[in-house]
Amino acid sequence: MSIHEPAISRKSTPVDNLGTGGARPPYNLEAEQALLGALLLSNQAAEYIPELTPEHFFDGLHGRMFAAMSDEMVRGRAFSPVTLAERFRTEIVRENLNGAQYLGRLAADATSIRNVRDYARTIIELAQRRTLIVVAEDLANRAFDPNDPSSPAELIEHAERQLFHASTAGKSGQEVELSDAVRLAVDSANRARMDGGGMSGLPTGFIDLDHKLGGLGAGDLVIIAGRPSMGKTALAMNIAGNVAETGDFVHFFSMEMSPEQLANRQLAEHSGVASDRLRRGDFTEDEFRAVARAAEKLSGLPCVIDRTGGISISALSAKARRMARKRKTKLIVIDYLQLMSGSNGKGGNRVNDITEITTGLKALAGELQIPIIALSQLSRAVESRTDKRPMLSDLRESGSIEQDADVVMFVYRDEYYIERTKPDETDPKFTEWLQAMSRAKGKAEVILGKQRHGAVGIVEMAFDGPRTRFSDLARGVGQ
Repeated sequence: MSIHEPAISRKSTPVDNLGTGGARPPYNLEAEQALLGALLLSNQAAEYIPELTPEHFFDGLHGRMFAAMSDEMVRGRAFSPVTLAERFRTEIVRENLNGAQYLGRLAADATSIRNVRDYARTIIELAQRRTLIVVAEDLANRAFDPNDPSSPAELIEHAERQLFHASTAGKSGQEVELSDAVRLAVDSANRARMDGGGMSGLPTGFIDLDHKLGGLGAGDLVIIAGRPSMGKTALAMNIAGNVAETGDFVHFFSMEMSPEQLANRQLAEHSGVASDRLRRGDFTEDEFRAVARAAEKLSGLPCVIDRTGGISISALSAKARRMARKRKTKLIVIDYLQLMSGSNGKGGNRVNDITEITTGLKALAGELQIPIIALSQLSRAVESRTDKRPMLSDLRESGSIEQDADVVMFVYRDEYYIERTKPDETDPKFTEWLQAMSRAKGKAEVILGKQRHGAVGIVEMAFDGPRTRFSDLARGVGQ
């Protein structure tokens, strides 16, 4: 019997309701019948298929029967053809066979619940195929329609979102009992304790920072902010590199620097040769060998650099979804927020644009269940203060950055400001300046201005500017 032939013939089977030009869409009535029969045979079989929903069924009556069974399960009541009979007695399945009698036939034909998971998987996969047909036809129809106001980019983004949802259909939803959530939290805490690192999220690769954060949480929007030349891109690249070195895929969106410039920084970090010397070709034979070894190591890392200036949140989300399907992305990095555009393009209200962008990034992180790091500029108000350490109020252009972010980290280096106040060597304050520079040299502060899941505070780190490399302070000083 083919997958298009029902075990029980019935009238009015909706085989052409997807606009497929007369071709039969993919469905399997036998699997639907077998699954419903198994549930009638043993109500507890429903516990093995929590991802199945009434919408997955091709046959409308089957979907309503499954919904009725699910409703009884929720109410804590057993169900059978007898208890469900009244709901379907008036529905005619075929001549002389109504819905109640059809339920009895399903129960009588059922012999086992052993294959109930296979039935559910078949039903879900065929529902996904039907969704793909609908998405493809909708996209084609709208692309042909000269009166459709959507731009090609908007049509692509809409289709990408539908495709992503189709690819994740059949996975367990977000409805979680409190008892289950508590168990998951305890399991996560226990794993962190057993690992000895206090990690519950994706490690950044920096011991002190991970100790403070507990790693980057799935679904979290993490903002790294700072004034120019503080090292925020370097920190983001270092974290991305550390994640990639563990074998996890990283998607890096760069709107300011070219892939070659970013790669130059990575080569400097891993080879120990200053990035400006690499650009000039100013290195020895031994240093070149170190660069070659670094290049070989970096070439094997799972990371993609996406260079699209002024990308919109909708276009970025579409690209991220597509890459997540292909490569199982574990981290997205965006450099940086203020270079993205709103849906209305350039010239719009930047406060509204940034609000749209940060809200969209937070939603995308939750949808993909991965952390997203987004870099942000700070306002010039920092420069007018004596203490130039940034605060949340310095976030540029929108309060939505602070509101939507789960973590806000500021990168600050005293060395940068002290270096620019250098007095003449004959000045009595020159000795005092030298002492201040000695204390600040090679050090940076990562200021946790907001952390939704933990405490705020300061993490001191080492920073090697020529090699664009952050490291844990105890191990970094003197390297």
